[in-house]
Amino acid sequence: MEDTGLRAAIDRIVAGAEKRPILSAVDAPAKPQKKEIIEILRMLQEVVYPGFFGHTVLYRANLRDHLGDVLFRIHLSLANEIEKALPDGARTGGKAQDLARRFFETLPEIADLLAADVQAAFDGDPAATGFDEIILAYPGVKAVFTYRLAHALHVLGVPLIPRIMTEFAHLETGVDIHPGARIGRSFFIDHGSGTVIGETTDIGDRVKLYQGVTLGAVSFPKNERGELIRGTKRHPTVMDDVVIYAGATILGGETVIGKGCVIGGSVWLTASVPPGTRVTLPNDQARLESRALPLTPKLPTK
Repeated sequence: MEDTGLRAAIDRIVAGAEKRPILSAVDAPAKPQKKEIIEILRMLQEVVYPGFFGHTVLYRANLRDHLGDVLFRIHLSLANEIEKALPDGARTGGKAQDLARRFFETLPEIADLLAADVQAAFDGDPAATGFDEIILAYPGVKAVFTYRLAHALHVLGVPLIPRIMTEFAHLETGVDIHPGARIGRSFFIDHGSGTVIGETTDIGDRVKLYQGVTLGAVSFPKNERGELIRGTKRHPTVMDDVVIYAGATILGGETVIGKGCVIGGSVWLTASVPPGTRVTLPNDQARLESRALPLTPKLPTK
C-alpha cells in the first residue's frame, strides 16, 4: 500500500528545494568533488614523502616508474577537478591542464619547504623520536603539508579546490589555515589542535606556534551598503623567529609581531609588539618585558 504521508513529505521537500537557489546546484555544471580532491592529497603524500605512504614498497630501482605513474594520475584527476572549479567562460583552451602543469612546476619547491618544516618540528620538539614519527603522526605537520599544496593552487588562481583541501585538513587535524595565508620556511605548529591562521596572515621564517593560537581579524569592515569589504589586510604579520604559546590570540591587519618575540599563553593582542619582546600574562594583566628596555609598560587588554 502506498504511503501517502511519505509521498507528501517528499513533495514538500522537493518543492522547498526548488525555492532555495542559494543551496542548489541543479542545472549547473559539475562541481569539484571532495572525495576526488582528498584522493589527490593522498597521492601527493606518496610523491612528497616517498615510501611513507601508499602500498608500494619503494626502491631506487622502481622509484622513477612508481612516482611517474602516481604523478600522471594526479595530473589527470587534478586537471579534471580544476576544470569543474573554473567559471564557465574559462573552461576552454586547456586552461585546467595548464594550471595543473603549473602546479606541478611548484612541487619541487613545496617539497623543499616541507623538508624544512619537518626538520623544524624535530628541532623544536624534544619528544620527537625521529622524522618517521613526525611525518606519520604529527597533526601540525600534516596541516602544513596540506596548506602548502593548497597555497600553491591559490596563488595560481584556482577557485574552491584550495579551500576544500585546507578544510579537510582542518577536519582531520583541528588546524585551520586559510590557503591565502603566506608562511615562510621552517614553520612548526606543535600539538596543533585549535590553531587558526586567517587568510591575510603573513608569517616569516622559523616561526613556532602552539595549540589554540589564533591569528585573526579584529573586525570586519563594511561598505556603505553594509556589505563586507573583501580582499583587505585583516590578519596579523608575524616576523621571523617568533614563538607563540598556547591559547594566544593576535588580531588585526595592522598588528605586527616583531622579529624574535615570544608571546606567552592566553595573551590577547591587538597592537604591534617591538622586536625582541616577551609578552606574558602574570596576575591576569598583560605585561611587556622587552629585553632591550629596562621598563615594563602595560599592554592594553583590548
